[in-house]
Amino acid sequence: MVSAKTNSGDDACKRCGKNSILTDDATGERFCGKCGYVISGVSQDSGPEWRSFQNDNGVNSARTGAPTSLTIHDRGLATTINPVNKDASGNPLSGTMKSTIERLRTWDNRSKAKDPADRNLRQALMELSNLKDKLSLSTSVNEKAAYIYRKALEKKLVRGRSISALMAASLYAACRNTETPRTLNDVSTAGNLKRKDVARCYRLLHRELELKMPVVDPVLCIARIASKINITEKTKRMAGKILHDAYEQKESAGKDPMGLAAAALYLACMENRENKTQKEISDASGVTEVTVRNRCKGLRDNVA
Repeated sequence: MVSAKTNSGDDACKRCGKNSILTDDATGERFCGKCGYVISGVSQDSGPEWRSFQNDNGVNSARTGAPTSLTIHDRGLATTINPVNKDASGNPLSGTMKSTIERLRTWDNRSKAKDPADRNLRQALMELSNLKDKLSLSTSVNEKAAYIYRKALEKKLVRGRSISALMAASLYAACRNTETPRTLNDVSTAGNLKRKDVARCYRLLHRELELKMPVVDPVLCIARIASKINITEKTKRMAGKILHDAYEQKESAGKDPMGLAAAALYLACMENRENKTQKEISDASGVTEVTVRNRCKGLRDNVA
């Protein structure tokens, strides 16, 4: 396919002087449409890679790789020696060369984590990958958690502390920062850690890294609780309205968002005559029945 003419004076043909330069999109050649003089035979495509190119041996030779990520130990920028024992032409390597390549692979793998900080980061990111799967978190939350842990590693906050606990605290801080409804109990349970240890590490990160955390919106917790005990959409909308009125009356200030969401859902269930007990709602939300009753009393007195 040949593109249209370019009429700028800089693209005039050097042989005939006519402004009739054309570009062949298939070969990348630029040539004169009058005399056929080829100006350049190489055209660099600056657009995105829409497909992968395979050579004659069926090996994927795509010109672009995966994007960089903070959740990868080396951010995805390290080189990788192909595990296939073949040369560039597809021919098998000789015995001597195969032994040399194996040693190169071994030293390449060792050199990626030669420092204690690198080994620490690699182990922490493996913990983060496991926590992400258990808590069903998005990639953005994962990236934020890896960023917070890298900052803690730079400030040497990891020294003398549990890698698992500090990684769990970083993930909880990322959930708070992105307003993802995950409680401290959820994170500590997923990591098989004590809640007290994760909370201590979180306070350390909050203080030393000067993290600015937004106030958790209790409305975000409604869908999570309702999905566990099959509450109707009408009841969820009414619970959201109750929480909105509580916010207007400043009743939600200083209260646990999960407890407020559980109480609002219980009041909405009573209004819509859905048979849900305080025990069911407290189990789904992770708060006690006493908390649900106390929050319900406050919402009735100040909102209803």
